[in-house]
Amino acid sequence: YLLDGSVEDRGEFGQRLEVDKKRWNEVYRTHKPTTIVHEHSQFLSLTYLHPIIYDNRVEGVLAIDFTSQLPMTISQTLQPIKNIFTSIFIAFIFLVLILAYQYILYLKAKQTALTDPLTKTYNRTFLKNFIDNVNPHDYAILMIDIDHFKKINDTYGHKAGDFILKEVARTIQAVVRKEDIVVRYGGEEFVVFVKKHDNIGDIIQVADRIRKTFEKARFIYDSHPVTLTVSIGIVLHAQKYKSLKDALRQADEFLYQAKREGRNKIVYNLDALEQRSDLEIQAIKEAIDSRRVICHYQPIFDLRTGKISKYEALVRLEGNDGQLIYPGEFLDKIAFTTIYNSLTKQILEIVFATIKEHKKAISINLNFSDITDNVIFSTIKEEILSNKELARYLVIELLENEIVENPTHMAERLEELKSYGPSIAIDDFGSGYSNFSLIKYLPIDTLKIDGSLIKEITHDQVALSLVRSIVLFSKEIGLATVAEFVENEEILRTIEAMGIDYGQGYYFAKPSPTIE
Repeated sequence: YLLDGSVEDRGEFGQRLEVDKKRWNEVYRTHKPTTIVHEHSQFLSLTYLHPIIYDNRVEGVLAIDFTSQLPMTISQTLQPIKNIFTSIFIAFIFLVLILAYQYILYLKAKQTALTDPLTKTYNRTFLKNFIDNVNPHDYAILMIDIDHFKKINDTYGHKAGDFILKEVARTIQAVVRKEDIVVRYGGEEFVVFVKKHDNIGDIIQVADRIRKTFEKARFIYDSHPVTLTVSIGIVLHAQKYKSLKDALRQADEFLYQAKREGRNKIVYNLDALEQRSDLEIQAIKEAIDSRRVICHYQPIFDLRTGKISKYEALVRLEGNDGQLIYPGEFLDKIAFTTIYNSLTKQILEIVFATIKEHKKAISINLNFSDITDNVIFSTIKEEILSNKELARYLVIELLENEIVENPTHMAERLEELKSYGPSIAIDDFGSGYSNFSLIKYLPIDTLKIDGSLIKEITHDQVALSLVRSIVLFSKEIGLATVAEFVENEEILRTIEAMGIDYGQGYYFAKPSPTIE
């Protein structure tokens, strides 16, 4: 030792030091500090060796010994901290378990609140929430009623009636697909919302499969065989109605028509509004594939200057006989099919060709669902990008005939389209699903006021007040306004006095195959 700094059992100056010579010599040789772990010593835990260098030579080594009590000392020091973290972890796990339990209770309570206790199908509470939030384009409606259900109750008792209701619900759920929704609508009535795909004929097949299943089924109650049939009313295109409630009422009317006609029947499309055949669809497809798609253009006038400001493109198909086929005769029949996508692409091609020739602003009509549909949105985007130098002349008019389920997503897609040049308008505002709060989310430039209101403003105070409110609202937030269905000078003077910016209607000009 040269010097021992120990408090106890201190070595004397010059006393021989028993060490691991190999490790110490390594410090002298390398000029680098090192640490020795004493695995087999009951007194020492670690020794740290640091070279004392003078004139580039190791003249000595500073050695620091850590006793075998070091790990225990460290452990004792850290133990309170460990205890704290252990307590926090246990408390956290306990809290998570409580929250999970509460969530399970919430889900059970919610399920109970939305489920019919007897049939385990959805109940009217669920139905109310569903019809307020669902897109009517997505579902067809089947209204199903058990024929002569009262006789079952009268013959076998109410317990038998409950048994039959449960069996009917179970059978319907077994026949329909997982994506379809079954709701107990009334005493012995059920509503099925059938998810729509490309072929509407599939909906009728589902209904017929349900009817035939009950026609063949035999239910055994208390050793008594019970047979029954069902009547079904169908609404194939719920989006044609002002609301899903109206569509449900129509399905109910179809149902009772089926019962009046003798029961065990399916009734739909009594007014021929919804019916379509494969032949009709094929004819529409052929017209589109043959590029017999044409656009007529109706001018929109600037009411301040009296000059044409832009045009609205209105699609037509040309029949084999040369007669024009109007949108009401084919659009709904090809909705949500690849044919519709082909039509959208052709309309955009035609409109951009017209814009290129005349350098005039032209608007096209799209549904909200066209923007949310990935395939159609991609088609729209591709056509705009292919004509980017002309895109500033394009106006996208969104029809107010659908619920916007996700305004944020809709806004993002419209902002993307606007970034390429087009402007955005809301068509038919003031009817259908008009929602002032929706304007807060969507990047709208223009509101086209619904023509059914404009036609009434000269003799209907309510219509006048509604239009005036829309105009004031639009001016407040900086939106341009267009009045549709301007049919006479009296309407024109009224909308001018209100401060509406643009007018469109037969008073100015009818749609024409050419533009000025």
